[in-house]
Amino acid sequence: MTLIKSISGIRGTIGGKTGDTLNPLDIVKFTTAYATFIRRSTQNPSNKIVVGRDARISGDMVKNIVCGTLMGMGYDVINIGLATTPTTELAVKMSGADGGVIITASHNPRHWNALKLLNSEGEFLTADNGNEVLTIAEKEDFDYADVDHLGKYTDDDTFDKRHIEAVLALKLVDVEAIRKARFNVVVDSINSVGGVILPKLLDELGVNYTFLNGEPNGDFAHNPEPLEKNLGGIMGELAKGGYDLGVVVDPDVDRLAFICEDGKMFGEEYTLVSVADYVLQHTPGNTVSNLSSTRALRDVTEKHGGVYTPAAVGEVNVTTKMKAVNAVIGGEGNGGVIYPESHYGRDALVGIALFLSNLAHKGVKVSELRKEYPNYFIAKNRIDLTPSTDVDAILLKVKAMYEAQPEATVNDVDGVKIDFPNKWVHLRKSNTEPIIRVYSEAGSMEEADLLGKQLMQVVYDMQ
Repeated sequence: MTLIKSISGIRGTIGGKTGDTLNPLDIVKFTTAYATFIRRSTQNPSNKIVVGRDARISGDMVKNIVCGTLMGMGYDVINIGLATTPTTELAVKMSGADGGVIITASHNPRHWNALKLLNSEGEFLTADNGNEVLTIAEKEDFDYADVDHLGKYTDDDTFDKRHIEAVLALKLVDVEAIRKARFNVVVDSINSVGGVILPKLLDELGVNYTFLNGEPNGDFAHNPEPLEKNLGGIMGELAKGGYDLGVVVDPDVDRLAFICEDGKMFGEEYTLVSVADYVLQHTPGNTVSNLSSTRALRDVTEKHGGVYTPAAVGEVNVTTKMKAVNAVIGGEGNGGVIYPESHYGRDALVGIALFLSNLAHKGVKVSELRKEYPNYFIAKNRIDLTPSTDVDAILLKVKAMYEAQPEATVNDVDGVKIDFPNKWVHLRKSNTEPIIRVYSEAGSMEEADLLGKQLMQVVYDMQ
């Protein structure tokens, strides 16, 4: 059993002893600390907090505890029910709330759940904010409301519709072109909230669809991370023929992967690349992705005359960098599209609408679209650590070793990333496990894996 407290929220497995799992006692403490932080840091407060959740089996239980605790802190709760992460983010802004709590463990398996915390902009808390919440929780430095100042509770199920309307209103979403294309798609919504909102979006776009795992019961039919190894069902369905595209989302619908009409993966790294290519064609500008994302985004950005900037891993790091460089599009290579014209958060609905607009304009098959982009391969390895391993010292040695090499460019914003002319490798310490993640990219999977393993051996030799 596992409980992980971090600057981005609290995450863990359901059931077991307190202190070891995501249990009601920790949920109350953490929610109280968050409410305390929001009250202390919000100017001109509305005294409202939005709560939304994915369809996990434990979601109703966690939601009841979170909502009751917020009311006990004197906050009026707007419960938007089964909702995607981007819907909840937008609901905070649309309702003028002081913050929001998203109850989702994202791509983690069915026995996990988590609380993700939003500010009044509907964006994730910064590292400093998150640390403050953790400190408040640790010290139990909070007071509950008296009986005359308890919060009120409201259910509001209008935000799916409002989210879809906002997507359709984006200038680069060409609704008419998509309707004329009469796309036929198959969707895997992994038994979560994608099965609630995506049919409504596709209906508005005039897309014919078939859903796999569409019932939002939280009993995930397969590992919910949208990676090729988990998607045999939908890939097999597409291979039968008759479809234009496969669409895959994770349980909270902030990650998005596409599958070509022949049943082969478009590549989750290329979700952002393809959407960015479309956006940059119409609105040239800068882009951002995290350090572990494909170099193809840099190539596409430079093709359109923009500047690509890498950011540390983590959505809040990406959005912060996007604001700093005035990026027109950005995100993460795991299928996360962040389009500021909509909002500063990963949003699969925005990604789907922009991708279909591009596809409708080009009039090509998805497999043909994929061939338009540089072909890179990313290998993902890990180094298991012992309690005595000094990770920071190792990373400093790796940095010094490669800084001396003229063909290498070293970035230490998040771990150590070493860029070579035609490949790169990124080593970073995991925030949740005793490991170093080793991601590497090159023109073939064999070359990428070899590069990663060479750096792993460098690390092993240092221990």
